[in-house]
Amino acid sequence: MVSLLSGCSGELSALDPAGPSAASIADLWWAMLWGACALFTLVLGLFLATWFVPTFGRRLPPDRWILWGGLALPLPVLIALTLYAFTQGEFLLKGATKDTEDALQVRAIGRMWQWHFSYPTLPGSVAEAGVLHIPAGRTIEIVAESEDVIHSFWVPRLGGKIDAVPGHANRLRIRADQPGRYGGICSEYCGTGHAGMRFEVRAHDNDGFLNAVSARTGQ
Repeated sequence: MVSLLSGCSGELSALDPAGPSAASIADLWWAMLWGACALFTLVLGLFLATWFVPTFGRRLPPDRWILWGGLALPLPVLIALTLYAFTQGEFLLKGATKDTEDALQVRAIGRMWQWHFSYPTLPGSVAEAGVLHIPAGRTIEIVAESEDVIHSFWVPRLGGKIDAVPGHANRLRIRADQPGRYGGICSEYCGTGHAGMRFEVRAHDNDGFLNAVSARTGQ
């Protein structure tokens, strides 16, 4: 159990969220896991009952077993999971926040085999490879694009993933609750250098973010 739980942490663990979007995804994963456990326990319990108590259920016709065991019992769990997934999906589509107007836009350009980041709303900013600076506690809108093949932008501890498609811009919103460093990867196989197509997100307090951008832009 200890060895299994150790896989739930780390810089690329989606089960160790550090922001609202990632927390929503982790909550959905846990809900799906417990829902699956409930269904498995139900089916296993019926199986063991028929195995150890031969007379169990013999009075119930086969079609009733299918109706009640295959439909009536699992449906409440499946319906609850589906509705929960829909609500979490809507939450993620809205950027996991109500402060949509304060989002900072960042362009993430994928090219074999590196990510380049720039800030269109910050005058004088230039693209930087491999490092994304963001202010902690503020929603970041990632505009993902590609210059060659399909890549996929993913910071597991901060949010979901989004494909970077040539000739098209896809958008994703992430947020870091606390300053820190978070690992990011390309999650779409894109060639021989795919495994090394990693990057780092550095979340700063507001002054630290401005200093990092100023140092990079020469302001």
